[in-house]
Amino acid sequence: MIEHLVLFTAKEEASGEELADLVASLRALREKVPGVVDLTAGENFSDRGGGFTHGLFARFESVEDLARYREHPEHLAVLEKLGRLTTNLIAVDYEA
Repeated sequence: MIEHLVLFTAKEEASGEELADLVASLRALREKVPGVVDLTAGENFSDRGGGFTHGLFARFESVEDLARYREHPEHLAVLEKLGRLTTNLIAVDYEA
C-alpha cells in the first residue's frame, strides 16, 4: 500500500465557507479518481498541529495509482483551490 499524507495551513483571508468547500472537494476525490483505496480530509482540532490547520490522508495500491491520481483532472482542479486558499503545504508519500 502507498500512503499519501498532506498537511496545509488555511490563509487567514479564506472564509469558513471556502474552506468547507475545499474539504468537501478533497473528500469527493475518493469517488471521482480511480485507484483511490481510501481518502479522508478535515480540519485539525488539536493543539499539536504545528500551525497546520487541515490534513488529508489517502491510500493507493501502487505508486502508479498515486501517479495517476496526481495527474487526474479532478485532482488538478482541487490543487487550484488549495493554491488559492492555503499556504505552507507539505506532502509525504511512503510505502506501508
